[in-house]
Amino acid sequence: MKSAHINVALPPHSDGVNVCLAELLQYKNQAVRWLAPAKSIWSQLNGHHQSRHKGRGMNFSEVRPYQAGDDIRSIDWRVTARTGKTHTKLFTEEREQPIMLFIDISASMQFGSQLMLKSVQAAHFASLLSWLAIDEQDRIGAVIYNGISTIECKPTARQRGPLHIINALISAQQDALKAIDHSNKDGFSAALKRLHYLCPKGSEIIVISDFYPLKAIDKRRLSQLRQHNRIQFVQIYDPLEQGQTQFRGYEHVTDNQQSAWLDFSAKKTRDSLSAQYQHHQNFITEMATSLAIPLHTLSAAQPLLQQLGAHSQGIR
Repeated sequence: MKSAHINVALPPHSDGVNVCLAELLQYKNQAVRWLAPAKSIWSQLNGHHQSRHKGRGMNFSEVRPYQAGDDIRSIDWRVTARTGKTHTKLFTEEREQPIMLFIDISASMQFGSQLMLKSVQAAHFASLLSWLAIDEQDRIGAVIYNGISTIECKPTARQRGPLHIINALISAQQDALKAIDHSNKDGFSAALKRLHYLCPKGSEIIVISDFYPLKAIDKRRLSQLRQHNRIQFVQIYDPLEQGQTQFRGYEHVTDNQQSAWLDFSAKKTRDSLSAQYQHHQNFITEMATSLAIPLHTLSAAQPLLQQLGAHSQGIR
């Protein structure tokens, strides 16, 4: 449920609730026109993206006779045995890497008190990351969970990757808005399982969520993913969850489990929300720390580019 008590400028083409093609396509321009801040964001999330030679892995190229100084670990023993002369394998460095986004826009993400729903901010950030990945000549894929179903987008190069993800996000958000009260309580865990099957080894995985559907039992799945991939958490939050609001009065607040009238003029109400948020934050932080997963945060109450330190006037 979205209610707006503070007027903050929405990004162009955005109403803060729905997601449309125009508002997500703008981030393609961000990746090109403000390359420096865009690269800075990408570098913070992905320490490997420093050059075209990223050291992500090696592909077999050819076999040639062994030369002094060659790594003996690269000796091709089959060819050596067949020819009677020592041969070594040559490899070329991989230029592409799969980037996998796990985008949660389920019921708890369909909330925003000031600017936009958390799910909309997640879609904006996913679009920006998708275009940045393509700019780095990587393949981009995604698993989108909207509380009802899971949409899979296999890692794809060039513009087809971001466009596939954007169209899937638009459809998934529409479905989520129609059925907020019908979320599958085990769906988040099932979506992580699908990510595990879909994700190529050696991928960069970025999980975008408020992490309310995350359970302790999901730690095992994340640990398995962590063995062969690099994972990062990006938490989307709303200030009202922290008890921060200028509104003083009664407001009807709903989630996927219950609804209630809350008195925001009462400090007790705001403190209670803050305590619940802190409890949730401790859970996420503890899991992320135990798995050595970096945790980043983004607010749904500010435009994405403003938070990321891009041009103060945004995209034109």
